[in-house]
Amino acid sequence: MPSLSLQKINNYLDRLIPVTTPLAVFLGLLFPAFFSPLRPYVLWLFGIMTFSGALKLTASELGAAVRSPVPIALFFFAAHVLMPLAALFSSSLFFKNPDIIAGFILLFAGPTAVSGFIWVMIFRGDKALGLTFILLDTLLAPLVVPATLSVLMGAKVEMDMSGIAVSLLFMVVIPTIAGVAINEISKGKVPQKICAGLDPLAKICLFTVIAANSSAIAPFVKLNNPVIWHTAFLCIFLTSSGFLLAWLFGVIGKCGGEKRASLIIAGGLRNNSAVMTIAVTFFPEQTVIPTLVSIIFQQIIAAVMGKLIIERQTRTLEQNHQE
Repeated sequence: MPSLSLQKINNYLDRLIPVTTPLAVFLGLLFPAFFSPLRPYVLWLFGIMTFSGALKLTASELGAAVRSPVPIALFFFAAHVLMPLAALFSSSLFFKNPDIIAGFILLFAGPTAVSGFIWVMIFRGDKALGLTFILLDTLLAPLVVPATLSVLMGAKVEMDMSGIAVSLLFMVVIPTIAGVAINEISKGKVPQKICAGLDPLAKICLFTVIAANSSAIAPFVKLNNPVIWHTAFLCIFLTSSGFLLAWLFGVIGKCGGEKRASLIIAGGLRNNSAVMTIAVTFFPEQTVIPTLVSIIFQQIIAAVMGKLIIERQTRTLEQNHQE
């Protein structure tokens, strides 16, 4: 009975993600003195979040998805080649500040969001493929993120490449490997016992991480600053474009309905809490602004795009099947 109650709490928290993530930003900005002392623990809190998601992953699911490499190749090309380039060119048109431009590139160079698996389940995507996107992108993040920033920004901003890689290693790679290993070795018994309590804790950790990171730049965020509003417009445009680009690649690659749904979600979402942690730790204050604004809108955009693109595509496929 207690585990059933915890599952209900977790399901409720899942549905609240489009509300709780922007709320965490606002609370961090409004009460920096309360949340700032939590910043030294952000790396560990993030590790708990990643570990919680990784406990649901298995090597067999990864193997099954990897045997269909087309969606994976399409995802990586769209998410880690075209979208960072789009972020570079569009932000360069809007802004002259290299720190803000670096912030946009960092945001769209980041790995896909672990929370994307929730949307994969909601919109009836291919779960194994969705998990594969998350696992591969997470494991490659310490290589992909610094490399993308180095290629696109070069010497325009100061970057601690090794520091970024090590942080991603501890935040996402090691907890992911540990979670998958425990799931495999225990044959799913350990996740079955602890996930009911760990999953709601992970949502609390996510809220705390976002609020603590937001508190770090509270003195620099002014709503009467046009930069904030220009950043918001561009974030909404680029995030929406990420979903649409992934949908287009799914059509071009002739991915089936479930695979295309997972591709759309993975291509559109970014692990902005991880990106924000990197930005706060290793970059000037203004680099954080694009990710901060993205957190406010990303989950809402995911819900809207899921309704407009994925559910419409599902209805069309079902109607064609009936005919």
